[in-house]
This record gives sequence, structure tokens and C-alpha cells, in this order.
Amino acid sequence: MAKKRYPTETLEVTIEFINPNGYGYARYIHPPDRGSNGKHLNINVTNVVPGDVVRVTVENAKGRSKAVVEYDELLKAGPTRNLDVPIHEAISGGTPLQYMLYDAQLEYKSNMVKDYLKESGFDPALVQPIIGMENPERYRNKMELTFGATGELGMHQQGNFRNVIDLEDSILAPKVMVEIKHVLGQWQKDYNFPGYDKDEKSGLLRNLLLRTSFVTKEIMVVVYATKAPSELQAAVDDLVERLTSKFENLVSLQWVEHKEAVERIQADETYILHGRDYINDELNGFKYRIWPDTFFQANPVQAEKLVELALEMANVNSDMKVLDLFCGVGTFSLPLARNSKELAGIEIVENSIISARRNAKDNGLDNTFFMTSDARTGLKELRDVWGQPDMLLLDPPRSGAGGKVMRSIGRYGTDKIVYVSCAPKSLAEDLVWLREFGYELVTVQPVDQFPHTTHVETVCLLVKIDK
Repeated sequence: MAKKRYPTETLEVTIEFINPNGYGYARYIHPPDRGSNGKHLNINVTNVVPGDVVRVTVENAKGRSKAVVEYDELLKAGPTRNLDVPIHEAISGGTPLQYMLYDAQLEYKSNMVKDYLKESGFDPALVQPIIGMENPERYRNKMELTFGATGELGMHQQGNFRNVIDLEDSILAPKVMVEIKHVLGQWQKDYNFPGYDKDEKSGLLRNLLLRTSFVTKEIMVVVYATKAPSELQAAVDDLVERLTSKFENLVSLQWVEHKEAVERIQADETYILHGRDYINDELNGFKYRIWPDTFFQANPVQAEKLVELALEMANVNSDMKVLDLFCGVGTFSLPLARNSKELAGIEIVENSIISARRNAKDNGLDNTFFMTSDARTGLKELRDVWGQPDMLLLDPPRSGAGGKVMRSIGRYGTDKIVYVSCAPKSLAEDLVWLREFGYELVTVQPVDQFPHTTHVETVCLLVKIDK
């Protein structure tokens, strides 16, 4: 028997807070019906700030307990709303806090870190004032865009992954990236090439990856498509001409054939249309080679601050052996190696380890040891092949290191641990495991790595007080 469906309702609600996913939360209580208490409806609204009063339309309003909607009309602006941002402008899912004043964004992120740590039993007073950006716009050195099924080229809409909002401009992207996007978009229209339809599993153009270096100014453009460039050679040759004639710093133009229906960006075959397969970049005075799939800090201005903070907390010297867990291509490894006796790095991605070794060599460092392994296995094997570190730094993925890895770290017993986090929830969960090994949380420094998003980076120092 089918569930009863109720009428669509238009409701007036007030946004109470912004949740960690960037949605504004509002609670609506339906009027009591036949003597019963009114039903509660939890509503997540896109592109709002706390205190906004909005009108929303909810289908089957009484027949559900939650809904995700866009608002129909802003009736009253909340106190932290940035009124310089047009209220009717469609904003992609990449910048859910764009409507919020920047100082309010910083407070929101700082409170998020404090709340998660407090829930895990840590003193929120340890959290230092968050480090924001002087100019929180156009800070990204990497953008990943999607070709929509009906000709859009942009980012997915918040709350509706199937819908791609065409990017006219972006508060995140440098102007050169926006210009390249428009060249690609016009080229697509001129040849009437279809974007990839995820439902129909058909179409030609899938994704566009853009990278640039704020130091070297080199540019990388990567087009992901379902066919090889030889199958549309004249159009591809025209694309090469359009891009190389306009962007003199374009040193890497690649075409990646990706036939499978899976949505993650991957390569069946890669073709170099112009230049080489990497760009050169620099961070904290160290040189790096960046390939399309290289993980590298997307906000170099704030990334340099992260590295400086980690170095300050680590306070290593020429007598110390240092371990960098989840080392990637060596963003923290190289500065640590320069200040220590020896450095070991552990990373599960083989290509990242190859890059880390090459980056160490390119920067004249001969005191590094990098091994490909998952964190837990690598920790077990490291003592036998390299020795005991005096200090450990970890920079795990957003999901955190996990209890098994954190217990392995605790057993190592280094005097100091520096934890670099990109997610305060998993950070707080991970830190709990170190208590039983005698570690005390000394200081917590949030850094706004990604303005206008809900993400916040954090650098923490722990010291072993029970030896």
C-alpha cells in the first residue's frame, strides 16, 4: 500500500545555524491536527546564513521529517549576510558560505573546531584565534570543473549533484582560469560537443582540470573525454591553437581518454597535446613538480602558513630523526628534512612517493627516506629499516587516521606529535586515542585554508607527559 502523500506547502522559516555541510538549518512545526502535537519538519536550505528569514516550498510537507530546498524568497537578511553578493545569483556547491561576511565565516569555523574538541573532552580554550586570509578570493591553484549534459561547464549545485551551474566567474579561481574556462566553453559550443550525461552514460566531454603556480606562473589544462583526440583531430588541433595563442604560460595541455561510466576522474590513456605532463611549482622556497593527479595544497598562501606553524611546533634540530606520516609529495617532509638529522616519509600512493623522492633530490636533500606503505604497516616496518624517530608529524586525509593507526603512533612514544588536520571532527576523534599513551594536547591553531567553504585546517601540538 502506497504511503499517503500530502500537499505541497509554502512555509516561512528562520535559519538557526549552518551545519558542517554548509546547509542552513530551520525547524518548522506544523499546526496540531485533531488534538495531536504538530509534526516537526527539519529543513536544510542552501545559500543562507543564520538569522535569514526565507520562504521555502516543500513537497509532501506533512509526509516527511526532513527536506533539502532552495529558498523562494529572502524575506529578511540575517546579521552576518554579505549583502554585496547578489541574493538571486546561483552559487555552486563549492562555496556554501559565500553569502556570509568573512569575519563571520572565521568565527563559524573556529567554533566548529572548539565544539568538536569539547565533545571529545578537550579544553576549547586551547584553540588559538583562527588565521584568516587578507584577501580571501581567487586563492586556488587548482580547479576541477564538470561539463554538464546540456552545455554547462562549471561546478555542481549544492544539494543537487546532477545539476551543473555554468561558471561565469568564480570567487575561488584566479582570473586566468576563468579565461581558460570561457575558451573551452566557446570551443565546445562551436563544435556542438555534448557533455557527459551521467544518467544516460553518454556524451563526449566529462571534466576540465586546471592548475597554475602562483610562483612560476606555469599553467596546466587537462580535458577528460570519452574518446581519443584522434577521433576528432581537427577540433582538437583548433583547441590547441586557441589555448596556446592566448596563454603563453601554458606549458602542459593534456587530453585524457576516460571511457568508463565511473564518475571519478581517471585515465584510460593520456595524450600530451602541448608541452609536458607536469608543471613546476614552489612552496616555502622548495621546488615541486606537479602532475594532474598530484595532491598538492590548493591554497598556497595559507599552505605556507600551515608549514611554518608545523615547523614552529615541531621545533626540530640537527640531532633529531623525524617521521612524516601520510607524507604525500613532501610538502612538510622537505622543510622538516632541512632542519633535522634525518627524515622518513610514509605514504600509500606510489606515485606520491616517487614524486617525494624526486622533489627531495631536486632540492638538494640527501637525508630523506621515503617508503610506500599504508600508515599502520609502515609504522611497524619503519623501526627495522630506518630506526626510531624523535618527533612524528601526521597529515591524514579528511577521514582521519583512525584508532588503529593512532594507537600505533602512541606506541612509538615520540616526545612530540604534530597533527595537521583538514577535518575537525576526525581530528577530535583521533586525538582521544593518544590520551592512554600519556599525551597532552598543548595548543590548537585553526587556519582558514578554504574561505567560503565549510572546511578548516588545524595544526595541533601534543607532548608526552607520562613517560
